[in-house]
Amino acid sequence: MTFMSFSIREAVDDDARFLPAIERSAGQAFRSVPELAWVADDGVMSVDAHRACIATRTCWVAVDEQGRIAGFLSAQPCGQDLHILEMSVALDRQGRGLGRRLLSAAYDDARKLGLSGLTLTTFRTIPWNAPFYQKSGFYLLPSDMPDARLAAVLREEAQAGFPPGSRCAMRCDVVD
Repeated sequence: MTFMSFSIREAVDDDARFLPAIERSAGQAFRSVPELAWVADDGVMSVDAHRACIATRTCWVAVDEQGRIAGFLSAQPCGQDLHILEMSVALDRQGRGLGRRLLSAAYDDARKLGLSGLTLTTFRTIPWNAPFYQKSGFYLLPSDMPDARLAAVLREEAQAGFPPGSRCAMRCDVVD
């Protein structure tokens, strides 16, 4: 078996065109969850949305030795937090620690910028969603949370067809 090494770097504008395909590949994992199989065919972040994250220097990519992108994390600053819009690793590259390394890059940058936390919304029970993030230092926010921004994101996700109660908001405090 050949092991490839990967590096994490800040995304550049030209990377944006590859990121929707990575997200589609990652989404194929949902085919193993019958009630969420539709997610595999759902829409992905647009190239322009990724470019907006790249422009604010809040997008990171995992690249292999040949410079091919294997995963990404796209985020946006929201007040004192860095909100993760999407993190995806190509299906055939999952399980190699790339997600943790992408989160680490986002965390390090948030700390350098003096932000107080990383936030995201995700599926509550899918192993590679909330349980993965909990192992990476995130905690579940109570469903009656006072954060209006995250509550609005969860409402939008419910309106988009996500099953009631299937999604949750999470936070990782950034400390010096």
